[in-house]
Amino acid sequence: MASITIRDAKKSYAKMQVVHGVDLEIASGEFVVILGPSGCGKSTLLRMIAGLEEISGGEIAIDGTVVNKLEPRERGCAMVFQNYALYPHMSVAQNIGYSLKVAGVPAAERTQRIQAVARTLELEHLLDRKPMALSGGQRQRVAMGRAMIREPKVFLFDEPLSNLDAKLRVQMRSEIRKLHRRLNATSVFVTHDQVEAMTLADRLVVMNGGRVEQVGTPAEIYSRPATRFVATFVGAPAMNILEGTVELDGLSLLGGSRRLAMARAGLPVGTKVAMGIRPEAVRLVAPGTAGALKATVDLVEELGAGRVIYVDLDGAPFSVMTSEAVHPEPGSAVGLKILPEDMHFFSSETGGRLDVFKVSVPEPAL
Repeated sequence: MASITIRDAKKSYAKMQVVHGVDLEIASGEFVVILGPSGCGKSTLLRMIAGLEEISGGEIAIDGTVVNKLEPRERGCAMVFQNYALYPHMSVAQNIGYSLKVAGVPAAERTQRIQAVARTLELEHLLDRKPMALSGGQRQRVAMGRAMIREPKVFLFDEPLSNLDAKLRVQMRSEIRKLHRRLNATSVFVTHDQVEAMTLADRLVVMNGGRVEQVGTPAEIYSRPATRFVATFVGAPAMNILEGTVELDGLSLLGGSRRLAMARAGLPVGTKVAMGIRPEAVRLVAPGTAGALKATVDLVEELGAGRVIYVDLDGAPFSVMTSEAVHPEPGSAVGLKILPEDMHFFSSETGGRLDVFKVSVPEPAL
C-alpha cells in the first residue's frame, strides 16, 4: 500500500495544455475514482501517475517519494487497461505469471503465486485455457491477475469495464470492490460512467476540461455538488436546471413566468442564477394542487421499478423520476411539488455553487 500526492500537476502537448494544475491527496489503501467526460484529462492524469506520460509541471509522489523522473517499472504501480492486452498464444497461467518469469522468479515459486492469484480471482479451472476461449469478464480477471501477481503498491484501472456488456459490468464492479477489500491496496480507477464511479469509490474526483471540479465521497458530491457541471454530470437523469434572475423580492425564473419568494442575501438585482432540482426530488401531484407547478407531459420512459416523466414547464424541458404507480398520458397536465431543501443554486457566470439563498416560504408557489 502507498499514498499518492499530486501537486500542481500539468500536462501539455506542444502549446495545448490538457491538465491544468491538479492537486490531489490519495490515502494509503483508498479506492479513488476519477470521473469525467471524454477528453477531460482523466486518463492522461492516470498515465502521468503510472509514468506512461511525462508531466509538464508540478510533481507526483508515491509513498512519499517524488516519481517524476522514475521509469514506470520503478514506481510500484500495476495498470489494468480497457483492452485487456493479453498474449493470445499463452495460457491463462502463463499470462498471469509472465512478469515473474521475466524477473527470473524460480518456477516453483512462480507456480505457487499464480495459483494463489487464481484462487483469489476464481480462475483456477481456467489456468490451461488460452484467452480466445474466455469470456470478456474472464479475460478482464486475467488482466487483473497479471497486475496482482506483481504485488504492486498501487493499482491503476483505465476504464477496464468499457468493453463488457451491462450484466458483466455489474458483476465485475462487485468483483473489483471485493478484491479491493481483500487486498486493501491503494487503487485509482478512471471512468466516464457515473454508476461505476458511485458504486466503487471511497472518494470521487470529478474532472472537466483538465481541471478538478470537486473531490468528495459519492454521497457528498450527489447531495452538495460544488458546481453546475458536477450537478448535471452526476445523477441520472441529469439535474433539472431553471435559469433565473435576482429581483428585489426574490428570484424570477423561466423568463419571468415563475417567481420564487426568497432572500437574495446581498446579490445585486439582475444577477443571473441557475436553480437546480434533481428529478427524484420532485413529487408528482394533481394539477392545481396548492404550491405546485403546472406542467404538460411530453414522454413517459418506463424503467420497470419506476419511470422517468419528461414534461414541458413553460417551454423548458423538465424531468421527474418516480417509483409511484402513476402513468400520465403524453399531453396531459400534471402538478410538480418541489421542497425548498431540495433546491440547488449556481452562479450563471462562474458555475459555482451559491449557498446564499434562503427560500422564505415553506412550499414555494412557483
